[in-house]
Amino acid sequence: MPRSRLTVAFLTALLSGGSVLTVALAQQNPTQPPAQGSTTPPNTAADDGETTPTPADASADPPEAQAEQSSLTLVRRSEKDGKDRQIVIVKSGTSDATGVFAICSPQDGEPEDAPNIAVFSETGAGGVQITIDKNVIRVPLAVVTQLPPKEGQEGSDGRVEASAGTARFLDEPPAGKTDRLSRCAVEATPKPAPDTVIVTQGRTELKGQKLVYDSSDGVARIDGPVTFKRSSDKDPLTGKSDRIEVSVDDEKTTLVGSVELKSDGGRTSRAARVEYDDTRNVARLYGTPEQPAESVKGGDTLRAGVIVYDLDRNEVYAEKAEGGTITGEFIDSEEGSGAATPAAPTTPTRP
Repeated sequence: MPRSRLTVAFLTALLSGGSVLTVALAQQNPTQPPAQGSTTPPNTAADDGETTPTPADASADPPEAQAEQSSLTLVRRSEKDGKDRQIVIVKSGTSDATGVFAICSPQDGEPEDAPNIAVFSETGAGGVQITIDKNVIRVPLAVVTQLPPKEGQEGSDGRVEASAGTARFLDEPPAGKTDRLSRCAVEATPKPAPDTVIVTQGRTELKGQKLVYDSSDGVARIDGPVTFKRSSDKDPLTGKSDRIEVSVDDEKTTLVGSVELKSDGGRTSRAARVEYDDTRNVARLYGTPEQPAESVKGGDTLRAGVIVYDLDRNEVYAEKAEGGTITGEFIDSEEGSGAATPAAPTTPTRP
């Protein structure tokens, strides 16, 4: 089946029901354009001025050096504060051999308000980039389901599944297969593997093996084992956890399950979960009554329901969680750091 060449343009298409999808395309190979139904979703208002192609920048690199770029934005309206927050997925690549991009809109026999499904794959160095809150996430493959918009809302939420893997265009839809991507002659093959979902937040890099974001609760979950490192001229930090959770509504990144942080300066901290914010240079360690948060350096040991960790200064102090206790062993010697501070009678000032 012949496929038409896409124009070099930034295309904003109005999806069915008013959902806005932004797609940037450049230097598409005429032998491998998006699959059937992907270039213009149904009910596109092309004649009403809603779609305005923008010419590519003529001053940019020569055509042979330009990268293909395709993007899609999910919009989540928080039930807590009513604000819209965006999840942006971008694919950039210089060769069709390293990845594909396709949007598969509802097919014959499906409801007009069925979601669109987009496939982003890129095995090159840049990968597929997903931006969620403070986190920039790189993966080889992402499959995105964009739901129809809610009444009165521009843009819409959906689901993202991302991991290692590949995708390709098929010459024709496989016989006997009725799933959406097969009907659009697109094949996506996820292959989750450790250290292939790479999360960057400030100076911190975290690695996991699979990301799933779902609009049902607005949380992106990255399966582990998770490893991470934080660069620093004074005191680099490494660590691990079972998984990562990024709450879009709360704008919080949390390491969950058997969290351990180790600094080159000799501090080891453990907790059931850790809220991590590299942009503010702080981590909050949360324990349980059975397993308090703990931070040890030399002869100093601090245990509490909540420990606040200043990442830049490698210092900690305790906050008493409701129903919890604070204990510590502090040795006044060269082994002790003097930086583990038990709770004061008043609420301590955060770093």
